[in-house]
Amino acid sequence: MQNESISILGCGWLGLPLAAELSSRGFPVKGSTTSEDHIPLLQEAGIEPYILSLDPELEGDEAADFLQSDTLIINFPPERRDDIEEYHVLQFSSLIDAIRLSPLRHVLMVSSTSVYPALNREVVEEDALEPDSPSGRALLTVEEMLMQERGFQTTVLRFAGLVGYDRTPSNYLGRMKEITAPAQPMNLIHRDDCIAIMMEIIRLGQWGEVFNACSPVHPKRIDYYTKAAEKAGVPLPPAAGGDAPFKIVSSRKLENAIGYTFLYPDPMADL
Repeated sequence: MQNESISILGCGWLGLPLAAELSSRGFPVKGSTTSEDHIPLLQEAGIEPYILSLDPELEGDEAADFLQSDTLIINFPPERRDDIEEYHVLQFSSLIDAIRLSPLRHVLMVSSTSVYPALNREVVEEDALEPDSPSGRALLTVEEMLMQERGFQTTVLRFAGLVGYDRTPSNYLGRMKEITAPAQPMNLIHRDDCIAIMMEIIRLGQWGEVFNACSPVHPKRIDYYTKAAEKAGVPLPPAAGGDAPFKIVSSRKLENAIGYTFLYPDPMADL
């Protein structure tokens, strides 16, 4: 396993520390960025850097070389644009065409729990049928595109809202005019858990699966932001609105499959 080579498409807030962790454990790692300014950061972490983009075609002078690995981790979210459903499909069509020409055997796709509609109950992996948002529909479509391929195996990880380090609620409180849907349960996951989960999937070879990844405790929005405001010493925006549709994302399938125990099970404690 230590000799397995890994390429990470998207070395940003999540991808870069993941790449650094893999590199520190002896994995040969290639990482992509869209900016030359980020190349030194990748090099310092022991990552072989590549400048690649999907606009929507896969572009980069050494794109084929980047895909000369055993495993590809796809880590870029849908862009904010009106035609995202069509555009994201074009991006993945180009990427899949390139993967077919490569020796890649495994793909790990970072997806999102936005593929689930607000069903006012707990949701599991089979509940991703009719996403509420265009980005959720885009993600579900490209998940299916990857899972249907037979030349390589794909595992999809649907992460909840990413928190940790510089992504804290105190950073947003100053820009919030009000706390909407105050009683709505939150679905969050710490970056350290994201990285640990991906490491375990690779180590155990859990391919051909779809997993939710969300902390098992789901605080109410008002409780979460109240504690965050107290901790940061900033005013709490007023609560607005009553009951709102919700979902509670379950990670039981993941926990059972890889024997995982969350490092940060309660987002309130993380504050």
